[in-house]
Amino acid sequence: MRKHPIAALLVALLLVAAAALAAIAWSWHRAPLPLPRSPYDFEVHPGASLSHVARSLHDDGALPHAAALVLLARIRHADRAIKAGSYEIERGITLSGLLAKLTEGDVLQTSMTIVEGSTFAQLREALGRNPDLAHTAAGLSDAELLSRIGATETDPEGLFFPDTYFMAIGSSDLALLKRAYRALHDRLAAAWTRREAGLPLATPYQALVLASIVEKETGRRADRPLVASVFINRLKRGMRLQTDPTVIYGMGPGFDGNLTKRDLETDTPYNTYMRDGLPPTPIALPSQASIDAVVDPPDTPYLYFVARGDGTSEFSADLPAHNRAVSKYQKTPH
Repeated sequence: MRKHPIAALLVALLLVAAAALAAIAWSWHRAPLPLPRSPYDFEVHPGASLSHVARSLHDDGALPHAAALVLLARIRHADRAIKAGSYEIERGITLSGLLAKLTEGDVLQTSMTIVEGSTFAQLREALGRNPDLAHTAAGLSDAELLSRIGATETDPEGLFFPDTYFMAIGSSDLALLKRAYRALHDRLAAAWTRREAGLPLATPYQALVLASIVEKETGRRADRPLVASVFINRLKRGMRLQTDPTVIYGMGPGFDGNLTKRDLETDTPYNTYMRDGLPPTPIALPSQASIDAVVDPPDTPYLYFVARGDGTSEFSADLPAHNRAVSKYQKTPH
């Protein structure tokens, strides 16, 4: 049966049109995008659709045809696979390259270091100053913040592992805190499983509290195990810890940098000169080295130590030797 001439013509025209469209699509696919600047940066917000992103790029002059990106993504079944974040692209990138970045989450990264020995208040201040983070924790109380990250504790002090964290620009500060919280718990749990038998510590949290004290007492890695042994020996003997950093922490913002005898005699829940045992919470963010020192301290006879003034400490097994060391180095006894 012969085809009608008009029908045949229409089929031919459609084939030509399809070929033309395919050629245009191929040229769009391979041609470099006309970026308004290089490098060109843009944001993909959480929950944004590909069509919304395509329209924004088109409106900004970075994408000649918004539909082209959407069509390519649908052909590749990737229209629902784009990832939020901050992106940076340069001249020469093609439509295919752009889609690959969006689906692979090849985003700009930033980093933030949570400093060993800092307090939670100092951590919150550092988060607030970081321009690369979304400040979703701003205005939240400590209790609200803990609830938002899924923490079970009632006090945030010491609960975030000090380390350098990498994340996409625009990530939330709560997301960073959640990572640091989980990292602390993972590391503390691992340390607790390898703890020395007979420690005078009933829970991992108590180990965390003591580790924070060790962290504040010395910044010298080699001295941390010895400092930990002093406090472990004191706890075993029922002696008070008598450590200045806990007293200072209990004084809060009112501390002027000069610790006096009156301060040591002023009772607070953190005054370990006045109270037995551990303070109620950590006093800072302890490092891995301090956690390790507390759960597996060396076997020493030491009950006292005093700073020499050069970053190291002098350790003593009895009070007369300690008093001689204090006299020599003219430091407050511990």
